Amino acid sequence: MINFEELANAVNPNPGQTLKAAPTPPAYTIPAKLLSKGTTNAKTSKNALETFILYMSPAAQNSKGADLCPFRSKGCTAACLYTAGRGKFNNVQRARMNKSEYFIRDKKTFLAQLALELIAINKKQLKKGTKAAIRLNGTTDVDFLYLLKNRAGLDALQLEGLVFYDYTKDPYRVKRYAGTNYTLTFSRAEDNEPQALDILKNSGIVSAVFAEKLPQLYKGFEVIDGDASDDLMIKAAAAVGVLKRTRKGKGIILGLKAKGDAKKDVSGFVITSHLNTGANA
Repeated sequence: MINFEELANAVNPNPGQTLKAAPTPPAYTIPAKLLSKGTTNAKTSKNALETFILYMSPAAQNSKGADLCPFRSKGCTAACLYTAGRGKFNNVQRARMNKSEYFIRDKKTFLAQLALELIAINKKQLKKGTKAAIRLNGTTDVDFLYLLKNRAGLDALQLEGLVFYDYTKDPYRVKRYAGTNYTLTFSRAEDNEPQALDILKNSGIVSAVFAEKLPQLYKGFEVIDGDASDDLMIKAAAAVGVLKRTRKGKGIILGLKAKGDAKKDVSGFVITSHLNTGANA
């Protein structure tokens, strides 16, 4: 291993002056691929479609403090799935942090690489006559489709071999993409339940985290097992659309069981009220 202090002094034009020099490590390295295959995740491996996900470090876990989850609640932040599954391993977290650094420091190159990866996957899917599911926010809440269109010149929704889906706490993004083939599930938290209920009343899909077991109903809305597969929201969106008239506009709740640090939640992010009121809470 090179001793950088010795190297600095060896090339020092003033030998009488001792230098305490060390190289500044690069903020990030460009990864070979931004998108990970869904088979690396226990939940996405159950998806009906081949799936690709972009994982980065969430919230403001980067050197510049840029918030990649701007609508997060305190409970959501504390219970973030960044701590669950493979995300708890240091090497996985380092890889996700590296991608975040790449994104916040060089968006132009990052988005160009992401666009090329999506185009390549789309080409492969069209050749096979199939579709792939793409989730660009595995652990963040960024409008990548907007950025791709405006910063990289790619309207990703025109890629016929790809189906996009995400969870989001951004109610404006839910409205922005309503009626498109970008399926968005609004994430209920301890501070946004009124917005979640409004979305449900308008045939939207909302995810909610429950402790221990899932109720059949929550606030009068049907709860289905959102852990059954990650792309279940795509199927649920289709079901809501087909049944919109008979359901009187009611949406569906994707019930998720508390995982990782969420099991310790006391903020209200994890719903516990149904445990005392029965399955039809």
